[in-house]
Parts: sequence; structure tokens; C-alpha cells
Amino acid sequence: MIANCVETSATDFALPRHDWTLAEVEALFETPFTELVFRAADVHRRWFDPTALQLSQLLSVKTGGCPEDCGYCSQSQHFKTATQASKLMEADAVIAAAAAARAGGAQRFCMGAAWRDVKDRDLPKLTAMIAGVKALGLETCATFGMLTKDQAVALKAAGLDFYNHNLDTGPDYYASVVSTRTYHDRLETLTAVRDAGISICCGGIVGMGESRRDRAGLLHQLATLPRHPDSLPINDLMPIPGTPLADSTPVDGFEFVRMIAVARLVCPKSVVRIAAGREHMSRELQALCFLAGANSIFVGARLLTTNNPGRNADDALLSDLKMRPMTTAPALA
Repeated sequence: MIANCVETSATDFALPRHDWTLAEVEALFETPFTELVFRAADVHRRWFDPTALQLSQLLSVKTGGCPEDCGYCSQSQHFKTATQASKLMEADAVIAAAAAARAGGAQRFCMGAAWRDVKDRDLPKLTAMIAGVKALGLETCATFGMLTKDQAVALKAAGLDFYNHNLDTGPDYYASVVSTRTYHDRLETLTAVRDAGISICCGGIVGMGESRRDRAGLLHQLATLPRHPDSLPINDLMPIPGTPLADSTPVDGFEFVRMIAVARLVCPKSVVRIAAGREHMSRELQALCFLAGANSIFVGARLLTTNNPGRNADDALLSDLKMRPMTTAPALA
């Protein structure tokens, strides 16, 4: 067990491991803040250019009406929120939005649908979207809920590069957030995606009332997967009126940075994304996250149903920090 990472050489963290214990991950969270950030920054530089950011843009291709009861989500049919349900978009409209995103500097285009799982009747439209976005020269990412193995293979054949399926939180706290889908269900979808040869985008959310141990539990799950997530998004909860988590107490900024730093240490070759929540983060907090190992953001003024800093604000931030778009990311071990 790592009693104190101050006593451990940074090179011990540089190579990916899949045998982390929960106690080891918890111990990282207890490391003095400046030392933790230093270790994470050092490991980050082992695998990435610290001045480069991967830029993604996200579009809701089917909004609302979801039968799941995820307590953070305005798209659940269980809650009364301002989100209006809509049908699945036509492929041409999605491809046009992707072209606009590419023109604005996005490198990856992510498509999200508020479903519990994919229905085979929707596959032709989904594969047409993916193929069209891929033809633009963009990396393709999708989050459509649970998948069967055959569906994952079909999405891969259409040109899907990444599939997002978050674990949300640690296994011990999961039932406090979602009751309509089990942790095992989520892991089964990750297996189907991985077996189909699609890169995995998987992370979670902080600020839902979970403990530090629960946050460590999430990262422990990700670090002990057969393959670390290629993309690892960390979302800072955007409380939405009408949802059960609308009145959640925000996570302290230093604690959010700790989450980023520990993610970098236990999944050293993953692209770690500050996902939802940047709208209420200061520029200085975002910069500290980049120092601690985050190297991806969503661009564009809108995520699925919540706001995101506009492109002008992001361009100004990257310019002031002398950062630039990432060109390539390393293959994971």
C-alpha cells in the first residue's frame, strides 16, 4: 500500500497499472495538495505535451423522455424540468452541425441520445450519422445508452471511434444516484464496446453528495478495467431545477483538482477531460486542472442540456495560457 506518495518516486506512477487497490487510490487523495499536483503534472509530461488540449464538441441528437432516473439528469421522464423531449434528429442535420463544429476548431464530434438502450430500428439512422461525421475528418464519439455486442459492432463498422458510457460514481454510492440501471449493466456495455474495437470514453460526476471515498471508488473502477479509458471525463455537477440533485452542495475547487490529479496518476495515458461544469469554474481553477493533468475540454456554448463557456472565452483562455489544440494522442496499454 502507498502510505504517502511524497515518499514515492514519480516514475512509479508513469507506467499504466491495472492492479490498483482502493486503499492506494484513497491514499493519493490524502497527499498534500501541492505534492499531488506536482506528481500528476510530472506524469502528464511523461505521455503528453502539457501545452496541448484535445477539443471536443457535443450535440444532443435525441433529447429528453429518457426512462432512466439518473438523479442529475434533466432528460429523465421521472422529473419535471424545463427540458423538452424531442425525436431523433435526421442524419443530414447532425452532419451539418458537425461540419460547423469542425469549422470552429473541434477535433472530435460527440453525439448523445437520451435513451436507456439502443433499439435496432434506430441503427440505420445512427450509423448514417456516424459515417457522415467520420467522412468530415472528425473523430466520432457517441453516447446512446446500453449496447448489445452486435450493436457495438455495427457502430464500429460505421466509423465510430469512441463510445461514452460513464460509471457516474463509485459502486458503493451508485444506488443513491440511479435505480433503473445497475453498475453491472454499465460494465457490460463497456465490455461490448471494448470487444468491438471501439475506444472507451468513461468517467463520472462529482458534487452529487458522494464522499471522497466514493470518488476514489470511481477512479479505482476505471484504473482496474482491462483497458484504461482512452478518454476519461470528469464532470462537475451542474445542478438542474426539478432533479433530485438540484440542491447539491458544490465540490470545493481544490477537491475537483485532486480528482483530476488522481485520475492522471492512476490512468496516466488517458486523455482526462474537464467535462460539464466549466461554466461555473474560474479561469484560474481551469488552469490549475490543466496543471494537474487535464488535457481535454468540450468547446461550444452548449453541452447536452446545460451551458458551456462560449468559444470566445475558451480561445482567450487558451491564448493567455499559451495552449493549443492537441494533434495526436498516444495509444493506451
